[in-house]
Amino acid sequence: MKAQCALFYSVFKIRIGLAIMASALVGSAVMPGPALTGWQLLILALTVLGSSAAAGAFNQLVERDLDGRMKRTANRPFVTGRLRAGPGWYIIILSLLVVSVGTAFFALNGASALYVFLGAFFYGVVYTVWLKRRTVWNIVIGGLSGSFAVLAGAAAVDPGLSATALGLAVILFLWTPPHFWSLAAVLRDDYAQAGIPMLPAIIDERAAAWTILINTVGLVIASMMLTMYGLGWSYWLMAATGGSYFLYRSVQYVMAPSPETAMKNFFASLVQLCLLFIGVFLGAMTGL
Repeated sequence: MKAQCALFYSVFKIRIGLAIMASALVGSAVMPGPALTGWQLLILALTVLGSSAAAGAFNQLVERDLDGRMKRTANRPFVTGRLRAGPGWYIIILSLLVVSVGTAFFALNGASALYVFLGAFFYGVVYTVWLKRRTVWNIVIGGLSGSFAVLAGAAAVDPGLSATALGLAVILFLWTPPHFWSLAAVLRDDYAQAGIPMLPAIIDERAAAWTILINTVGLVIASMMLTMYGLGWSYWLMAATGGSYFLYRSVQYVMAPSPETAMKNFFASLVQLCLLFIGVFLGAMTGL
């Protein structure tokens, strides 16, 4: 049973789904107006997690040929044969997506359901099918999937999105490239061998490091600017702390480009995002 749970945890990319779910809850926290009930929050969390899981499974299903060429993904269930790819999986994935979007529509509202759908669509179709194998801009445009999760949470409170919610969606959009490029820099040979045009795999390492640093600077500036739209000192402190750490690691990566410094920068991006989310929740709970 434990092995089966681990198998489905992997194929539905639940770990990523939980991060997307947290983004939706953060989106609901920044909206003015009556807070969602506990039941509504649960529906929001589960529908976003469900749609993300559908997109994650679709990604692994259609990319099993690419996954087999990369060391990082060669042990995924569809590659190893632990799960057999077939038409039944498309039915499962589509059903999960329809149930998730439909539940959001009837239990929350149409706007929230639309953003739940768009998040899955951008990751599953726009990124996976249309862009990943074709353009260096794959993760930049595909990164909108996280932004739609924020908007799904915000729209669940009020379809008339606030400037703060839109700003937070922009921050998620800006966060995705330096986060993912840092990991891709560690795996540059893997991506190059698989023929995937991920930015760090097609330019030299120092140029990749500078590109990541420039993007990180823009991200940190944008995250600090959110304090102009109603977020208080709790958010400011967390944004400043996380942003400073991410910048520190990005500068280190520029000064000494290597897989080791790239991986440290990747983890710094996770720390920065976690602190941002904590700052939003603290502000929502305390008013500070």
